[in-house]
Amino acid sequence: MKKRLLLVTGIPGVGKTTVLLKTVETLRANGYGVGGMISRDVRLHGNRIGFEILDLSSGEKGWLANVDQQWGPHVGKYRVNLDDLNNVGVKAILQACENLDIVVVDEIGPMELFSEQFREAVRKTVDSRKLLICTVHWKMKNELIDNIKKREDVEVYVVTHDNREHLHETITREAGDFLGAKADGE
Repeated sequence: MKKRLLLVTGIPGVGKTTVLLKTVETLRANGYGVGGMISRDVRLHGNRIGFEILDLSSGEKGWLANVDQQWGPHVGKYRVNLDDLNNVGVKAILQACENLDIVVVDEIGPMELFSEQFREAVRKTVDSRKLLICTVHWKMKNELIDNIKKREDVEVYVVTHDNREHLHETITREAGDFLGAKADGE
């Protein structure tokens, strides 16, 4: 069975988002339409102050979480910005699911899972015929993540210090295998 749910995981800071971005770059260079959302650290004077959301198609940005945010659910020292998550991140996922070959979600983790709209957008993508490439929080226990991991059409890649420089090549090959099979009507 061709794998169409490609999950990237690993310990915090190992390079999951970097592997995902290299994969996106390679897939785009190969002519595939790739969209969705990426979460990135935001640092000030070397200290992390939060996480931004980036819409891979439009370039629109928003805050996922910030140390100075005054409202929203707490995760550690951050508060989650549900408005930006829904208006930038969820919108990016749904538009990619509707219009592009590949949907990227970085990440399905504790901050993102506070949003019902986010959870629904991920469910919709999983239930679609689209290829989904996403990062998943290393130790997160959640019904949505557990259900995705149990599917027959899922492949899980663990990023390590040893494989992070070339893992995107393996993920790109797997994506190409699925998309090639899809193009052939399988």
